[in-house]
Amino acid sequence: RVPYKETIRKPATSHGRYKHQSGGHGQFGDVYLDIKPLSRGEGFNFSQTIVGGVVPKQYIPGVEIGVREYLVHGPLGFPVVDVAVTLTNGSYHSVDSSEQAFKQAARLAMTEGMPKCEPMLLEPMMLIEVCAPQEFTSKVLQLVTGRRGQILGYEGRTDWSGWDCVSGYLPQAEMHDFIVELRSLTLGVGFFNWHYDHLQEVPGKLAEGVLATMGSSNGNGQ
Repeated sequence: RVPYKETIRKPATSHGRYKHQSGGHGQFGDVYLDIKPLSRGEGFNFSQTIVGGVVPKQYIPGVEIGVREYLVHGPLGFPVVDVAVTLTNGSYHSVDSSEQAFKQAARLAMTEGMPKCEPMLLEPMMLIEVCAPQEFTSKVLQLVTGRRGQILGYEGRTDWSGWDCVSGYLPQAEMHDFIVELRSLTLGVGFFNWHYDHLQEVPGKLAEGVLATMGSSNGNGQ
């Protein structure tokens, strides 16, 4: 199974208020969040710009926990990466507020805000090196590009006369039977090495297909 991720294209501001009453004292938390995209590979960043104690310091960790819990399954249904969230404002109740209430408020704010950020699907890209006798190099190039791969270049192997090694990026989703086709095209002698390199946006129609297959278009269901 391909470990897809998701991220966002644009920023948004969101508000979450959690108010629950049952029996004795209730639960109350109220937060305003700024959600912004980060550059690819930057991960997640949480910060706060609270002034005047509108959200007491002891409740701020609960806000971050709520945000992090939401990001495990974003609006597309996959882990969210490369996002910055800032707690900018809020309010509390002297009796009913708690860290748990602010965690719930943060989850509500993320549930409201993230769909407005234009979420997009990311797929893992592998850096591959495919080696085969030179008479098969053109077929290897076609094999890689035919699976949405990007060729970086190719050169002869100095230690194996008559062999070329092709390097490029290949989506992990396209690698499921790569070795089978490679061996078939090269009379059983071609081989390849690979490792994870980076995440890349999945093209529109393909992304729609992935989401339909995963049944994840409803996201968190929160």
